[in-house]
Amino acid sequence: MNAYIKSIGTYIPERRVTNDELAKTMDTSDEWIRSHTGIGSRHIADKSMNTADIAIKAAEVALERGGVKAEELDMIILTTATPDYVGFPATACIVQDKLGASNAGAFDLTAGCTGFVYGLEVAKNFLKSGHMKNILLVSAEMLTQIANWEDRNTAVLFGDGAGAVVVSTSDDDISGIDDTILKADGSGSYALERKVGGVAHPYEEGKTTWADTALYMDGQAVYKFAVKVNTQLISSLMERNNLTIDDIKWIVPHQANERILQAAAKRLKLSMDKFFLNLEEYANTSSASIPLALNDLYEKGELKRGDKLLLTGFGAGLTYGGAIIRW
Repeated sequence: MNAYIKSIGTYIPERRVTNDELAKTMDTSDEWIRSHTGIGSRHIADKSMNTADIAIKAAEVALERGGVKAEELDMIILTTATPDYVGFPATACIVQDKLGASNAGAFDLTAGCTGFVYGLEVAKNFLKSGHMKNILLVSAEMLTQIANWEDRNTAVLFGDGAGAVVVSTSDDDISGIDDTILKADGSGSYALERKVGGVAHPYEEGKTTWADTALYMDGQAVYKFAVKVNTQLISSLMERNNLTIDDIKWIVPHQANERILQAAAKRLKLSMDKFFLNLEEYANTSSASIPLALNDLYEKGELKRGDKLLLTGFGAGLTYGGAIIRW
């Protein structure tokens, strides 16, 4: 029995905000943002929408493309750093109800920007247990809702979006999830956090400000970590699967910062032509970024069944992980 990505779908909010538009309200410029990140625009969801709403829209596309009915789902895994509620209920349960997935279990998976890669491995092992046939893995992020728009160093980096895949069982060996590496380095947990709002630092009346609840990032620490682990993941996945770069159709990384990927490629002596990037349009959408990139490749006709892809992710936790899949 094999586990593979059967179908994919995404949702991108209609509102597109360019760097030039941001420069009208904060001390920044298109040149500064592009030169430091490679980002040109981001999409921002309407205030009336929640994370569950954009997750459902992406899920509906994936289900339709896969010819899978909601009631045929055995499990829903939702990865997000921006849940609709803190702790409970799980946003996945709201998605399960609104989709009408009456036979599915549902839970949220928190692994920062690496969430989609973590979710693939979890889904694969659920399916290989023999008790499930179809799993919806959806990564949905509303990062613009938790960004500190007073901080130009972080707010310009993020966008909203959702990507979903149906992961199913198959008897053939053309497509599949071949290998996954999942790691974490909790010593760097301080580098990406929303400090106030949990048990460690609860809300305090009269003391807590909005900035305290917003996303905080130590950019230099994350940059150094990301370059190191991207290099390690790509090398390790190719070595232990006896692959050369010519065997890989695309490297599809988490879309955070173009300079990170350029530095990793330089260390590995790889051409950037091998990396698929779309952060110029969408900015950093956390765990949604890899499925958004996969969907762009799919819709552009750049993927054939059986193509080998190498995925890499890194993010809050600090977590990191990669996978070799056959489309």
